[in-house]
Amino acid sequence: MTTATESPRWFTSSYSNNGGNCLEAAANLAASHGLVPVRDSKHRDNGPVVAFPTTAWAAFVTAVKQ
Repeated sequence: MTTATESPRWFTSSYSNNGGNCLEAAANLAASHGLVPVRDSKHRDNGPVVAFPTTAWAAFVTAVKQ
């Protein structure tokens, strides 16, 4: 069961070379909240978080794969 206080579980792409210029996403909130939060891995604690609707995130991922 998902609660309103569910925390994002951040991950970085396995394609990232850990050079410090990465985005982190928290896809675990997609089903329960309809959003995928994204942040800059260099500013985890104090940087902004942008939340994309799941449909927009899915379109982005599909476009990147192509």
